[in-house]
Amino acid sequence: MNGTAEPDVVPEAAADAGSPVVPAVGDNATNGLVNVSEQKYQDAKAFMLQSSTQSGLNLYDHLAELLSNILSKRPGNIVDYFEELSKNVKKERAKASEDYIYDRPEKPNEIANAELETTLFKATDEEMDVAMDDDDAQSPVPNIIELGSHFQSAGMSISTEETYRIYFALKTLADTHPLQTVRFWGKILGLEKNYVIAEVEYREGEEEEDDEEQGDEDKEEDENPEDADDEGEEDELPKSTYKPPPVILKEEKGSGANRKSYFVCNEPGKEWVKLPPVTPEQIASARLIKKYFTGRLDALVVSYPPFPGNETNYLRAQIARISAGTQISPLGFYQFDEEEEEEEGEARENFIENPEFEGVSARELCDSSLGNWVHHVQHILPQGRCSWFNPSQKGDEEFEDEEDEDEKEEPDEPEPEVGPPLLTPISEDAEINGVPPWSVKLSHKFAREIAVAVVRSNLWPGAVAVAKDKMFENLYIGWGHKYSSENYSPPPPPPVMTEHASGPDITEVDDPTVEEEAALRAAQQEALEEEGGEEMEEEEEDD
Repeated sequence: MNGTAEPDVVPEAAADAGSPVVPAVGDNATNGLVNVSEQKYQDAKAFMLQSSTQSGLNLYDHLAELLSNILSKRPGNIVDYFEELSKNVKKERAKASEDYIYDRPEKPNEIANAELETTLFKATDEEMDVAMDDDDAQSPVPNIIELGSHFQSAGMSISTEETYRIYFALKTLADTHPLQTVRFWGKILGLEKNYVIAEVEYREGEEEEDDEEQGDEDKEEDENPEDADDEGEEDELPKSTYKPPPVILKEEKGSGANRKSYFVCNEPGKEWVKLPPVTPEQIASARLIKKYFTGRLDALVVSYPPFPGNETNYLRAQIARISAGTQISPLGFYQFDEEEEEEEGEARENFIENPEFEGVSARELCDSSLGNWVHHVQHILPQGRCSWFNPSQKGDEEFEDEEDEDEKEEPDEPEPEVGPPLLTPISEDAEINGVPPWSVKLSHKFAREIAVAVVRSNLWPGAVAVAKDKMFENLYIGWGHKYSSENYSPPPPPPVMTEHASGPDITEVDDPTVEEEAALRAAQQEALEEEGGEEMEEEEEDD
C-alpha cells in the first residue's frame, strides 16, 4: 500500500495444483491468490459434478440436496444419522419419473390379484358377532374344502389354496343375495380368462328380476313399425310368401333348463355376474357350433350358423347342456314326491331327498354295470327344451285372423319329442362311435377305507362325480366342448334359392306412347260419363 515491495507469496493451492508460480508484487499478489483459489474451486466442483456410471447421480447435487434438507428441517444430533439421511435422499431421487415412453402397469398382476383376494379373508366386527350368534344356523354354502380333497384324489386340478378362495367367494355371494342353496358348479376355461361358476337357488318368493325380461317386452312392442308407412302407398308391393319358423318359447324360471340360476366370475374375489335365462334357440344353435371361450362375457360369438347372443348366452347354453348330461347321483338318494300328482302326458320335474336312504358303498358304486347311478337333471330335447312345446298352438288373436281368411291349408301336427325321464340310470346312456359314455374307478387302490368312487364322463371331458356312502358331488373343469370322434366341421350353407316365378306383375314392358296415353284417358273419361248417366237414371226412377 505504501509502495514498498511485499515479500513473494506462493499460494499453497497453486503449488498443490501444479500450476506455475508467478511472483506477485503489491496488489498483484492478492489478485494472484484469488485467481488460484477460484481455479481450485472450479476444479473441485467439476470433479464433484461427474455423474456415476451406475446411478447417474453426482456428488455435487447430492450434497446440495442433502444440506438443503438438513438446513430446512434442522434436526438434532444430525451427525449420528447423517448416513441414513443420505440414503433417504437417494431413494427419493431414485423414484421413477412420469415422463417415460412406454406404459408401465401400476401393479403387477400377482399383486393386484393378491390385494383383490384379501377382501375374501377380512371380516368386520359386526360380521364376527353375527357369526358367533348364528353358530347353529345352517349355511347355504357346502363344505367344498372337504369335497375338494375328494376331487383331488380323483385327479381334478384344483389345489387346496384355490379351494379356500372359491369357498370364501361363494360365502360372499350367499351373504349378498337371498339364496337358499349355493353350489360350486365348476370352471370353464377360456383363452384369456377362466369362468368360476356357482349354481344357486333363491329363497321362495325372493328371486331377483332379470334385466333381459324388460328388453324382451320392448322388442314385442316394436314388431310392427311399418303399418303407418303402408297407408300412404298407392300401389301394393308384392308380398312375400315366406313364413318364418314358429318361435319356441323359453321355459319359465324354476323349470326345465332354467330350473337353477348361475353366477360367474373370472377370479375368486371379483364381482359375481348373474347369467340370463337360456332359450331353446340358443341351445339348438350351441349344438351346431364349437367355439372356445375368451373369458369376456361381452365378447361376440362369430360362428356359422349365427349364434343368437354373445358369450354370456353361449356360456349359459353350454352350462345347461353339460348339467343335463353329467349331473348324476347314487340310486335312491332322490325320489319322487308321492303327494305330487302325475299329469297325463307330462314327465315329472320335481323330486325330493329320500330320508330313508342308507348310502351306497364306494365298491358298489364302482360296479361296471353303472346301475347305481342315475341322472337327476332333466334331459334336453332336440327342440331345446326339457318339456315338449307344440309350435302349432295358436293364441286367441291368431284364431281371429284365421276366420277372416277363406282358404288356408292346415299344417301337419308335429310329432312330440320324448326323452328319458328323470332318475334314469346312466347305464342306459348311448355310446358315441363305440366310446362308452362313462368310466368308473376307485380313487385309491390300496387305501380302500378312504377311497371314493369316481365316475368320469367321456362325452363331456372334464365332468366328474365322486361319491361314498351318503356323500356325493359333481364338478366340471374343462373347455366346455362335447366329445366328438371326428374333427369338427361347420355345417354347409343352405342351397341357393330358386328365382321368383315370372308373371305380369314383375315383367318389364315398354312405356306407352303419347297417342296410347291419350286414347286411354279418353276411354276412362267415357266410362266415367256412362256410369254417371246410369246413376242419374236410377235416381229419376226412384223419385
